[in-house]
Amino acid sequence: MKNTKAILLTCLFCIFILPVHSQDFKAGAAVRVITPDPLLPVSGGIGTPKKATSKNGELYVRALVLEKGNTRVAIVNVDNLGWPAALGNRSRALIKGIPPENILIGATHTHSGPDAYGFPNEKGESFADLKYLDHCVKLIAEAVNEAVQDLEDASLRTAVGEAKGKIAYNYYADQLYDPRCGVIQVLAKNKAHQGKAIATLVNYAIHPEVIGSGRGILSPDLCGPLYDRIEAKGGGTAIFMNGAQGGMVTADNRVENGKEANDWNECKRIGELLADEALRIVANAGIQENPALFCTSKKIHFPVDSEIMRYILKKSPIKNEMAGDNRVATQLNLLNIGTAQILTVPGEALPNIGYYVKRHMKTSQPFLFGLTNDAFGYMLTKVDFQSFKRYDYVSRTSLGEMTGEIYMEEALKLISENPGAEGYK
Repeated sequence: MKNTKAILLTCLFCIFILPVHSQDFKAGAAVRVITPDPLLPVSGGIGTPKKATSKNGELYVRALVLEKGNTRVAIVNVDNLGWPAALGNRSRALIKGIPPENILIGATHTHSGPDAYGFPNEKGESFADLKYLDHCVKLIAEAVNEAVQDLEDASLRTAVGEAKGKIAYNYYADQLYDPRCGVIQVLAKNKAHQGKAIATLVNYAIHPEVIGSGRGILSPDLCGPLYDRIEAKGGGTAIFMNGAQGGMVTADNRVENGKEANDWNECKRIGELLADEALRIVANAGIQENPALFCTSKKIHFPVDSEIMRYILKKSPIKNEMAGDNRVATQLNLLNIGTAQILTVPGEALPNIGYYVKRHMKTSQPFLFGLTNDAFGYMLTKVDFQSFKRYDYVSRTSLGEMTGEIYMEEALKLISENPGAEGYK
C-alpha cells in the first residue's frame, strides 16, 4: 500500500510540478570560426572563384537556440554567399535534440567567401573545396549542439524600426528597399548575470558586398564589424539574418563622382552603423518574461525554367533535393517568438515580395529571413520577370517566372493556417 501511495505521489509531482518548470523560455548561443586556412578562392556568384590573397575579418557560424516546453528551435547564420539545403541537411543529421525541420540555416550573403554552391563552369567543372564544406557542416552542428548544452532561462525583447543613416539603397531604384530593421534579443535570468544579453539577432535586407569578390580578399564584409560592435556593446552573441534584398538592395557605399568605397573601413562604417541602429531600436522594447515559442514548416516545390539554373543544379557536386524533372523542393518555416513572427525565404526575394508578405503576417513585428534553408537565386513576381532591361540579370539567375508567385501563395497559406504572434488580434 505504501508503495502504491509513493507511486501516486510521484505521478502527481510529475503532472503538477515538472510541466510548470519545463514551460520556461530558454536560450543559448554559440559561435565557430569557419575561415579557411590556407585561404580559399572567393565567390560572388556564377563563374570561377577569384583567388584570395588576403583576408579582412573572420568568417563565422553563429547559432541561437530557443526552447519552451516541447518546442526547440535553432537559428543559424553562415558567412557565405548562400548555403544550399544539401549542406544544411548534413548538419541537421548531426544535431541532437532538435527536429531537423526546426533548424533554420541562413547565409549572410557575403560576396567574399568560398564557393558553397559548387558553381560549374562551361566545361561542367566545379572549384568548390568539398573538404572545407564538410568541415563547415560539422562546425555548424557543433555550434548548435553547444548552444543546446548552454540553454538557460531567458527573457526576450523584440522590436522592428527604421534603421537611420547611410546603410543600404536599391542600385536599380534608390528608394525601393525596406529600411526596417528587426531585432530579437534574449536576456539571461539567472542571478549571476541577470539582464545581460545572451544574444542579439539583427534582421535587415542588404547585399554585404562592399569589398566584393573581384579583389581577392576573403571577408565577412560588413557583417564582421556588425558582430564586433554588438558584442562590444554588451549585446551577447551577434547574429545577422538577411532579408528581401534582391534586385538590387546593396550596401550604400557611394561616394562623390559616382564612385564607391570598397575597403574594410567602409565595411566598418556600415556594419557598425547598422549595429548601433539595431541596439537603438531594441533598447526601449518591453521585456517579455516568458514568451510563447511556435515553429512549423512545410515543403514546397519550384519549377526550374532557367537554363542557367538547370545547368548549375545538374552539374554541381552539391546535390539539392529534386521533386521530379526540373523541379526543386525546399522548406519554408514560420516562427512565432513572443510578439515577433518570422517567415523564411529560400532565396533573394525582391523588396516588393518582402513588403507584400510582411503586410499579411500575423504580427506588428514581421521578420523575413532571406537565403534561409536554401539559396535559389533571385525571386521575382511574374510581372517583374524580364520586364525591364534592368531585370535581365535577376531574371536569368532566377529559377523562373513563377518562383515569386509560388512563394507568396505558399507563404500566405502557411501564415493563414497557423497562429499569429503573441498579442496579435
